Order: sequence, then structure tokens, then C-alpha cells
Amino acid sequence: MATVDLHFHSLFSDGALSPDEVIRRGVERGATLLALTDHDCTAGLAEAAATAHACGIGFLNGVEISVSWGKHTVHIVGLGIDPDDEALSAGLQGIRDGRINRARAMAESLAKVGIEGAFEGASALCDNLEMIGRTHVARYLVNSGHVKDVRTVFRKYLTPGKPGYVPHEWASLADAVGWIRSAGGIAVIAHPGRYDMGRTLTERLIFDFKDAGGEAIEVASGSHSLDDLHKYALIAQRYDLLASAGSDFHAPGEGGRDVGRTDDLPPICRPVWERLLENGRVLA
Repeated sequence: MATVDLHFHSLFSDGALSPDEVIRRGVERGATLLALTDHDCTAGLAEAAATAHACGIGFLNGVEISVSWGKHTVHIVGLGIDPDDEALSAGLQGIRDGRINRARAMAESLAKVGIEGAFEGASALCDNLEMIGRTHVARYLVNSGHVKDVRTVFRKYLTPGKPGYVPHEWASLADAVGWIRSAGGIAVIAHPGRYDMGRTLTERLIFDFKDAGGEAIEVASGSHSLDDLHKYALIAQRYDLLASAGSDFHAPGEGGRDVGRTDDLPPICRPVWERLLENGRVLA
């Protein structure tokens, strides 16, 4: 198991733990370099960085930006960012402004199939209403007894073609990568194995991403199988991309990898954190 985890969440977006708690959880599991990457939000970074410093480990300021690319929603992680950068801050605020309206529309869609009170229930589980999202709705459906677990909620209700799914126009790929670069960071394609894309479409995404200035891809991910790990290691090598590793941890007991628990990158990979160390972006 690697000791690097550069993708996980806190209660400032759709995670269940505070930044302090999630960093300490990673340290307890042996992590020596962590990056908090909340969705479209940097509010938890100062707390996370302070805890990492107190624990004596390396830390990277991060964010995960929601992107609309063609008919697909993809996520772009920014690592080593300056959270006070004006372009990044303004871009993320614009994304957050649309989240509440989307959540209301999701609740209205669920009500049509007999599930009432989803907006109010999800809001009660959300520490920051600006950051309300599908995971909060999913947790409400589990807590209220409609579905047995979060993973099943997404499969039955919150993916395209299912009741409860509401399409949304997020940031453009060029804008997201541009904001990350403006803030001094490196852009990373998050969990590529989760996207319903064949080889041709994946290649087109990578070309557009690189044209915008993107430099890395998540090879090791909590969403990836062992086959995915090797597949995206080869893709990183083929397209000259740096490789990243992240658990995508959200909450204890919700499945996937725990924070601080990611697979080692295959030897053919060039780790993104080595570039970030060279650039002085890792906070000690």
C-alpha cells in the first residue's frame, strides 16, 4: 500500500468528517503525504494543512472541480493550488451557486416516484448548503430507509436515465484546467475508470485536457480495479501524463478505499507528487 493519498473529501463538500478528522485518519493509516480535494470548495484547506503540519506529514492544497465535457460530467483535481487565487475562487463560487437549484430539482424528481422530502432531508445532512450534492441526497435515502446503502442509491436513482438524476452544466474543461494553472497547481483527470467512455472518447478527453494545459491522470484510485490500475498506468505512459493516486474517501463505511489507503503506482509511472515537490508546492 502506498503512503500517498491525493484525493479525498471532508464535510466542507460531501465528506462526513472534518478536515482535522480526515487528516488524522489518514495519518493513523500510515500516510505521509495527503491532499484534501473537496468538490468545488477550498474552505477546509487551512484546517487540514494545520493538522498535517501538527502531525509532521506533507500536505498539498487541493480541489476537485466538476466539469461538463460533451455529454459527460468529469472531475478534474487540482493539486498544489493557491486557494486564494482570484480566478480559481471566482470560478468555484460560480459552480457552487448552481448546486442548490440542482438539489431542489433532484428532490422534485424523486417526489414523482414517491420519495418525499429529499431536499429538506439532504439539507439537514449538509454542513454547507452551498455544497449540497448527490451524496447528501443519497445519504438521506439511506437514513430514511428507502435504500440499503449509498452505492445502491446511485445505481437506482442518481445516474443518467434514473429518477432523481438531474443534468447540470458545470465548468468547461478549459476553464477548470485554466483556474488550476492560474492558482499554480497541476490539473489531474480524476478516477477515469468511472467514466462511461470507450477508447476513442477517452483519447479525445485526454487530448482536450492536454491542450488546455492538463498534466496528470489518476492511475491508482478507490474506484479502480487492479486491471484499471495497469490500464491507466499504460495510458499515462502513452500520453506522457504524470500519475496520481487517491482513495476518493468520503466517509467511514461507505465503501471504497479508506483515506490513506491507495495502491502503489506501477514502476512505469512518473508520480505527480515528485513534480510538486520540485516546485515547492508541498507544505511541510
